[in-house]
Amino acid sequence: MIRKPVNAIVAVPAASEDGHDTPPSESAKADTEKPDAMRREGQSSKNEPAFQLTVLNTAKPSSTTPEEMSWIPGGEFSMGAQAPAGTNDVGMKATYDSRPIHRVYVDGFYMDKTDVTNAEFAKFVKATGYVTVAERKPRAEDYPGAPPENLVAGSVVFTPPDHPVSLDNYFQWWRYVPGADWKHPQGPNSNIAGKEDYPVVQIAYEDAQAYAKWAGKRLPTEAEWEFAARGGLTGKPYVWGDEFRPHQHWMANTHEGHFPDTNTGEDGYVGTSPVKHFAPNNYGLYDMAGNVWQWTSDWYRPDYYKQLSAQGGVTRNPQGPDSSWDPSEPRHKKKVHRGGSYLCTDQYCSRYMLGTRGKGDADTGTNHLGFRCVRNAAPNASMASAREPQKQVSKKS
Repeated sequence: MIRKPVNAIVAVPAASEDGHDTPPSESAKADTEKPDAMRREGQSSKNEPAFQLTVLNTAKPSSTTPEEMSWIPGGEFSMGAQAPAGTNDVGMKATYDSRPIHRVYVDGFYMDKTDVTNAEFAKFVKATGYVTVAERKPRAEDYPGAPPENLVAGSVVFTPPDHPVSLDNYFQWWRYVPGADWKHPQGPNSNIAGKEDYPVVQIAYEDAQAYAKWAGKRLPTEAEWEFAARGGLTGKPYVWGDEFRPHQHWMANTHEGHFPDTNTGEDGYVGTSPVKHFAPNNYGLYDMAGNVWQWTSDWYRPDYYKQLSAQGGVTRNPQGPDSSWDPSEPRHKKKVHRGGSYLCTDQYCSRYMLGTRGKGDADTGTNHLGFRCVRNAAPNASMASAREPQKQVSKKS
């Protein structure tokens, strides 16, 4: 998604040095733009790296786990996604930029059990007077060519059509709505009354960063997020295991019905749901699949996993690439989203599958995007001695 207070075709944020776009090599382009027959058939290559066992750290921090957070032990694991055999074409597409599987080590950390809620974000705003990106009037210099009358505060809202449409143009169901923000997620006539325990949405990346800093936390890296979501499991396609609906039980808030025009709400919700409604994973984390997407701190590149894999060995605490590049919108600076949302479906977006990746413009919130925070653990002697030297990846600014 992109923050477009003007015609979607011409409104593009101006480039900056932070997160500049750097095109990939020709070989990387081929990998991301031209899936081969194996991928189309939903099968994995025999030469493609496979998932290996997760090796958990056993040492624990010396401090007490903060309230409403979970201790994530960290360790070494296989990161990425492979679609299970028989997955349809949509499911396969969700895994293209999540390959190859590669080994990663992350230190232990604390993670919020839930996405940040409306009530929690309201406390932050009351304490600081913070104004979100969606509430600010867009600057003309950030949107060159935009008519002045279109530079109005607002955000992107899912607006489903009343009839089936082709799925080749997402502007048929996404619309920039003046007056949409975290207090009015669907637009100026909506509100969050009675939804204090729902995840806050319409949050741009800098909004999430500002909250995290105020709370004494930070946003997770993509690697930390995936390690936490897996809950110690190895290579499972879902946060909870191998089946999407074990014993016909809904495990996450996703889209049911015909996308994008009809959501039947069979899982109990047509839009977002309260946090802690669906069962947590093995680390006590809720909504690590479905409900709302979650920001991570990594810039998005479809060729990043290939870069890590080419280095060989185990990458320690990867921080993501130092630049952003998306072949579909090469001028837009994007961060990685994780976890899927209430709009994910095997008809269009099956990124509730573990290891898959989303992406979004850093200056754009939507009504299906939120965040959760993490906090570093104070290391003790046993934790320090348990760590082995690993390959380092330069940290982005």
